[in-house]
Amino acid sequence: MAQSIQAGDNPIQAYDLAVIGGGINGAGIAADAAGRGLSVFLCERDDLASHTSSASSKLVHGGLRYLEHYEFRLVREALAEREVLLRKAPHIVRPMRFVLPHRPHLRPAWMIRAGLFLYDHLGKREQLPGSHGVKFDSASALKPSIKRGFEYSDCWVDDARLVVLNAQAAQEKGANIQTRTACVGAHKDGEGWLVTLQRADGSRYSIRCRALVNAAGPWVAKLLGEQLRERSPYGIRLVQGSHIIVPRLYEGEHAFILQNEDRRIVFAIPYLDRYTMIGTTDREYRGDPAQVAITEAEIDYLLGVVNDHFRYQVRREEILHSFSGVRPLCDDESDNPSAITRDYTLALADGPAPLLSVFGGKLTTYRKLAESAMAQLKPYFPTMGAPWTADAPLPGGEEMGTDVGGLAHALQREVRGLPATLAARWATTYGQRSWRLLGEVRDISGLGECLGADLYAREVDYLCEAEWASEADDVLWRRTKLGLVFNADERTRLERYLAERLSTREPNAA
Repeated sequence: MAQSIQAGDNPIQAYDLAVIGGGINGAGIAADAAGRGLSVFLCERDDLASHTSSASSKLVHGGLRYLEHYEFRLVREALAEREVLLRKAPHIVRPMRFVLPHRPHLRPAWMIRAGLFLYDHLGKREQLPGSHGVKFDSASALKPSIKRGFEYSDCWVDDARLVVLNAQAAQEKGANIQTRTACVGAHKDGEGWLVTLQRADGSRYSIRCRALVNAAGPWVAKLLGEQLRERSPYGIRLVQGSHIIVPRLYEGEHAFILQNEDRRIVFAIPYLDRYTMIGTTDREYRGDPAQVAITEAEIDYLLGVVNDHFRYQVRREEILHSFSGVRPLCDDESDNPSAITRDYTLALADGPAPLLSVFGGKLTTYRKLAESAMAQLKPYFPTMGAPWTADAPLPGGEEMGTDVGGLAHALQREVRGLPATLAARWATTYGQRSWRLLGEVRDISGLGECLGADLYAREVDYLCEAEWASEADDVLWRRTKLGLVFNADERTRLERYLAERLSTREPNAA
């Protein structure tokens, strides 16, 4: 537990560890540390997962194309983590088959078969089936000239919810999670750090911590230089990745991995039953990561790749939504943004007040990154507990098994009038925490006002109280993915409801 230290008239909370950044790496480190018995504070200047961690291709995957860059350690670790995350969070992680159309002039069949053999055997594989060749007939959604290909396994994940669940796990182990709270300065003070924080309303307060973790993602180097007055030990390369969402291109629950003439790949992935998500791009980015947006050139690129493969030709006006993120990759001096390593690097500034900075990383390996971070910090906390996250379910994944459909049916049986579509969405969003959302409610009339698209007031209340949501985008894009179906009037209704809740809420406390 955090301790209070008197400083003049104001008590300052003291923690073992403070984590700056509420993306997947920060949330994962906070959860791991709190579960080992450390007192933990995490601050995020915006919403959880509001930047890179919600702008991914939403995959838990080994990274088939990383084999071409000889990233064997990263691929092995990521392949093993697929199985771990399937067990930890079966409500938000699900197996998915990937179809790779063969284009002989890009990569010969023997090369692909060799890569898939490694993919099948590099990591421990218990739940996912292996790869095999496929032939396409006249019923295929692909162009008639594409006759054969390959199929293998990876997983889909709700990326933003993975972050939120780790933050919940951290909180339930005693961590203090503060969103919309920026670190505006920190300096070494005695045998630790004095960290100055600023809330969204401009008010400031301070905390102390024995060790500090910089998990600011695209801002990791900027935070080091401007807020911490430390030199960055590594250069950072910002690589923009963009996606588009279009009406569903093909039937089936499988994804496609499409090869392009520049030897990059683009995914076409089923998304929310009604759509196909297409991405990602790789381009150097030099602007403000908070302002990243898809470019016309990226739209052309993605449409070009998908239209080279599919019978149906997607038109620009069919794009329903796009999103972009900036991946903060450790600079390995590669000339090609696609070839920059996706592996992570942890930089520890030693001394009585340690500072650990996180460079790079990928969604799939966040848990291993957190374990590596704790291994580096262990000399400063010799009594911390042992690694524990591999076998611990994330919130909602408790006693789930793989029967997400069974949970949806149970919700329908228990709540009179609950639509099947809503029960299924809750099951795949909240898992067993759906029962906490419901509380004693057993009739749909008890869910309160419907704000649009089967989003009821009770669910919004739960998201505000248990998942740190406070603005419409938090609810629509990072907690529920209902942003694609909400219209302008419904969004206004939600914003009004959230504003009314905020006006009656007690001020945020440290």
